[in-house]
Amino acid sequence: MGTFKKGGIHPPQNKLTAGSPIVTLALPRRVELLLSQHIGAPATPIVGKGDIVVRGQEVAKSSGFVSASVHTPISGIVKKIDTVRNVAGQPVTAIIIEADEENHLADEERRTNKTRVRSDEELERLTVEEIRAIARSSGLVGLGGATFPASVKLAPPKESKIDFLIVNGAECEPYLTCDHALMRESGDEIVKGVELMRRACDAPEAIIGIEENKPDAIEILAKASEPYAAIRIEPLKAKYPQGGEKQLVKAITGREIKSGCLPASAGTVVHNVATAYALYNAAAYGVPVIERVVTVTGKDLSRPGNFLAPIGMRLGALIDYAGGLREDSGKVILGGPMMGRAAINLDAPMVKGISGVLVMAEDDSHRRKEEPCIRCAKCVDVCPMGLEPYLISTYGRLRLVDEAQQNGARDCIECGCCSYICPASRPLLDYIRLGKKLIADKIQREKINK
Repeated sequence: MGTFKKGGIHPPQNKLTAGSPIVTLALPRRVELLLSQHIGAPATPIVGKGDIVVRGQEVAKSSGFVSASVHTPISGIVKKIDTVRNVAGQPVTAIIIEADEENHLADEERRTNKTRVRSDEELERLTVEEIRAIARSSGLVGLGGATFPASVKLAPPKESKIDFLIVNGAECEPYLTCDHALMRESGDEIVKGVELMRRACDAPEAIIGIEENKPDAIEILAKASEPYAAIRIEPLKAKYPQGGEKQLVKAITGREIKSGCLPASAGTVVHNVATAYALYNAAAYGVPVIERVVTVTGKDLSRPGNFLAPIGMRLGALIDYAGGLREDSGKVILGGPMMGRAAINLDAPMVKGISGVLVMAEDDSHRRKEEPCIRCAKCVDVCPMGLEPYLISTYGRLRLVDEAQQNGARDCIECGCCSYICPASRPLLDYIRLGKKLIADKIQREKINK
């Protein structure tokens, strides 16, 4: 079994919902659809106040090459286009839609009884451009968390020869099991989506990497891929951050993605299993990205699980389905505990990039007291990028931008291994993130001043 060689850690997995089936949540009567829930330019509204919309309709169009359209998961009336607060409490623009009883019942019926728009034979006849157009028109983004518009990754630069499509089924973050549940329940659909992706990026071979702690998923996808000579499953050792793009490519192909370069430079394109499933759903059923599977978990939740949640529903309502917050709940993390970020506003809407919601008890929510660095170099040993986190962190803390940049701050993948392993409890990643932000600001200023 393969893995990346440099660094990495083995945190407790805490996969509390590993055996939980996917539960389909009822559609909400009201959604707030953010115009910016992807990397790139915000989408542009193509509806206005008072417009009647139907489930699956495009309500905001991608506004550039790196952008993604937004679709509504419910039928109803556009109440307004207004400023709302996102999970970080920042003001953002959203399209607010409300449904009446008749809309609601009709939507639930359509959702339950999906109608195919293309047979498997028709899918096999789709051209490269048609597959990319489906990804673009469905608002498909990377559902592993990065939210990069999928149509862009499916059209690698012409000068890049793509040898492998790498599909990430590692799900190495503690607590998260949404991808595992999807692989367990929809293996055939994922593999068919992978085949569409492989053809779209003109890769001779597609490899789905899955960690060894998911033997059922390995078995299911191996069986589903049997009819496809160009698709194979690669079992991987359980190690964090196995699902990192550069680490996954290294583990499966042995190739290195050089500093500042994209996977295409190493002859690879990397996607997530949930993205593959969503592409198949869009191609076969005409369903855009209007809902996704998300893990809602935590040791104090009474009903943790994997839920099919509509985009635009209130995060607080999603947590309520899992049992709701307790009085001693201390923090809500979006994503896993290693790379996730704390949510400030639970009235914010669900967006495409949220794969997990982790509720932490008050006792587990506080950081240990920070102490002086003891020069143990453990942060260096575990860094999967071969960096010196203690040094870059210091430069970030002191706002020494040039020094941070020269020592590879921009190569940091923000996995959190350094902060996790530090015996002195130093917030290494926090200061590295600060350094990266200062570098980005500097580069932006230089562009403006040219």
